[in-house]
Amino acid sequence: MRATTAIPTEMKVLMNHIYELHKGVRHMVLFTCKKKFSELAIQRLESQGIPYLLQPAGQQNLNVYFGRRECLEAIRLIVTRPLNQLTPEEDFILGTMLGYDLCAQCERYCKRKCSTSRKQSQACINRN
Repeated sequence: MRATTAIPTEMKVLMNHIYELHKGVRHMVLFTCKKKFSELAIQRLESQGIPYLLQPAGQQNLNVYFGRRECLEAIRLIVTRPLNQLTPEEDFILGTMLGYDLCAQCERYCKRKCSTSRKQSQACINRN
């Protein structure tokens, strides 16, 4: 009888993202995992020749961006601090690059933008 090793859920998610990347469903992925899985994730990406970029996400997590090189170069310029500190514009660009629903990104942008300025907030309230 052979011993089987359970694949952690995080690695299953990573493998699905890699599959979608190879199939052209995505050009860019943001994968967040516990730091204890980072070595496995990096090994998997490197074994497949997939470019990646790492960013700490709190004390125990790591953001792993991977995909097309030109996308990662843009990420290096845009994401220069933790995600919760991005401007509404940076957040919108990132979400769009990651392939998130465009209309949802537009709604998110408007909410974030309106909450950053009283003058703009008033304009947003008046529109509704």
